[in-house]
Amino acid sequence: MGHAVMTHAPNRATTVNYNDLPTNVQDHFDHLMERADNSANAAEYEALMTALIAITGITGVRYNEILKCACPCTCTVIFDADDSNALVTEQTDAGYNLGRLQCPDCADDHPRPIED
Repeated sequence: MGHAVMTHAPNRATTVNYNDLPTNVQDHFDHLMERADNSANAAEYEALMTALIAITGITGVRYNEILKCACPCTCTVIFDADDSNALVTEQTDAGYNLGRLQCPDCADDHPRPIED
């Protein structure tokens, strides 16, 4: 009779704290995010997001887009931009790609929706 072998799934990180990243990774993250925000080319934007996801180690991103929490509190969570519990805090300005969203925890704890 054979023995059952149990394999463990790799840890899945659906969010990452920016402050937990090494300084050189934070610098690279900031540079890539700025380039993504200013990119006028969809293929370049996708490539930048792929690189951002890789350097942060976030897994399970639905549409290849992550954001750093835009909450005015001191939150530094990086998360899937498609998270249904995230909250839009500011409309994107013309000429920019990245939305401004509160992460799900901030949206739940102290929501700051767009003011009319």
